[in-house]
Amino acid sequence: MKNLFTNIILFVGLSIVFSGLTACSNTVSTQKGPVSETAPSVQNSNAAETKNDFPPVPTAIAQSEIKDLEGNTFKIEDKKGKVVLINLWATWCGPCRAEMPEFVALQEKYRDKGFEIVGLDTDNESVEEIKAFAEKMKLNYQLGYADGKILSEFIKITRLSGIPQTMIVNREGKMVLVIGGGGIRAVNNIKEMVEKTVNEG
Repeated sequence: MKNLFTNIILFVGLSIVFSGLTACSNTVSTQKGPVSETAPSVQNSNAAETKNDFPPVPTAIAQSEIKDLEGNTFKIEDKKGKVVLINLWATWCGPCRAEMPEFVALQEKYRDKGFEIVGLDTDNESVEEIKAFAEKMKLNYQLGYADGKILSEFIKITRLSGIPQTMIVNREGKMVLVIGGGGIRAVNNIKEMVEKTVNEG
């Protein structure tokens, strides 16, 4: 009986630790660090018969003026014709950091096929902090800041207020994959969908 009780406590403890590894704290609050929040199920439009059946990127995401680290602005809709991976992250988020080497490899592999990653910081960290972090992590993709409209729209879709969150947009400006949370399963789904979407027509 004592062993059973010990095993239950150990299981609960490990469950809390692992759930904290899949998503970081609420992006709206000032709290930093992991929370016991598991990622929702992947919202994957694989069932669509053709690429035209996918839903368009919400206007609030497509038309938001995103500020990059140099102070310039751009819009996701300006990238139509490319496959775009949008990732919400922050420097203090463990699951965000864990998936970044995979994103670096994806950007390197598919750059010449019209693939682009846009990493959007959700915590208004300073340009200096982000640049130092990007250099340390060897990030090879575009970085900028997520505004409130973009955050709200992601939360509406994923129902997760934490990070990381990732959206893949096809060349027609339609969402082919949206994932809230991180971890191996999420990264594998992202890699699979990037490969499929980049190699479509």
